[in-house]
Amino acid sequence: MAREFQRGHKARISDLTAGTDLYVGVQINAPGLTFDISCFGLDAEERLSDDRYFVFFNQPKSPEESIQLLGAQAGDTESFRVTLDRIPQQIQKLSFTATIDGNGQMSQIAPGYLRIVAGGEEVARYAFNGSEFSTERAVMLGDFYLKDVWRFAAVGQGFDGGLDALLKNFGGEVAEEEPAAAAPQPQAAAPGFAPPPGGAAP
Repeated sequence: MAREFQRGHKARISDLTAGTDLYVGVQINAPGLTFDISCFGLDAEERLSDDRYFVFFNQPKSPEESIQLLGAQAGDTESFRVTLDRIPQQIQKLSFTATIDGNGQMSQIAPGYLRIVAGGEEVARYAFNGSEFSTERAVMLGDFYLKDVWRFAAVGQGFDGGLDALLKNFGGEVAEEEPAAAAPQPQAAAPGFAPPPGGAAP
């Protein structure tokens, strides 16, 4: 049974699931709007000190593939695979965000959610809707953060700026050119990962 979260609620991941190979699904939509859904891997100062841990459509995985963008599936607008025990020590927080691509504001969104799935079963869900926001064009939906153990927090904090404002908030650079791709790492089999039913894993 999935635990329901509200804005500000927190829990240890180990209280939700014994698994460390997790599926994170986000559903967010509004008529006529397009959303960019990203994950920022942040250091202990909550800064994006390594741009390779900004996982989004142009950079769909981190160097060791502990964070991977999977695409739309199983009713989710966007989804990620997060392997907590492969995240390097310098990454202390994963912030999942959604920004509007173009004009529009978060008050226009339909009811949506961020959910955590472990072994094919949903274990946590944070639901939100447009009435919680006004003119914001970006929102921090939820965080995985390391505080002795990995924990989850439902955030729901909006930003008036878009993706650029989020990047600046996390201390990242708004780059004009594409960064060079890192050399692929050999991938070890990670047992236990299963997206929710109805979604084919890529």
